[in-house]
Amino acid sequence: MNTESETGAGAGEPGRVSSREIYDGRVVNLSVDTVRFPGGSVGELEMMRHPGAAAVLPVVGSLDEEDPEVVLVRQYRYATGGYIYEIPAGKPDRKGEPWEEVARRELEEETGLRPGKLRRLTMIYTTPGFTDEQIHLFLASELEEGAQSRDEDEFMEVVRFPFSRVLEMIRDGEITDGKTICTVLYAAGFVLGL
Repeated sequence: MNTESETGAGAGEPGRVSSREIYDGRVVNLSVDTVRFPGGSVGELEMMRHPGAAAVLPVVGSLDEEDPEVVLVRQYRYATGGYIYEIPAGKPDRKGEPWEEVARRELEEETGLRPGKLRRLTMIYTTPGFTDEQIHLFLASELEEGAQSRDEDEFMEVVRFPFSRVLEMIRDGEITDGKTICTVLYAAGFVLGL
């Protein structure tokens, strides 16, 4: 597929001048964009557009505990060459699906747990050098039993660790997933006060 579209950054204004679609896939859309930069020059950038995602750190028990247990998934990721530890996450099922709804659904589908409480933490850009992907980060507590429902291409196991162990795993390079690191450290510093 090779289409051009003019979006028209005004004369001198930074932004996209035009876009040529290269690939439109199940997860991402790749284009080559002609961009006007803040200094006025114009160049081409490869751009990967993504619908965004929600990710959620499930905490077992009370947030007031000294070292609460958290739930992670150990998931096969082709891009990393094997299994990695992550928090549950996923993209919307439909355009405009609220991020809190995405977080609740993904948590239950991947772990079989439903949050009694869900707290929005923050939003991150995953790799702003070439993609517009945003991940909305949440903290789940007061967990209840639900029903797992994984996609055919999801290969994972649910694991539980004390929060202190997860922090050690980040420090020691056992957890390398960016959204997981951001969510755990945000929760440690701004919610749990660790």
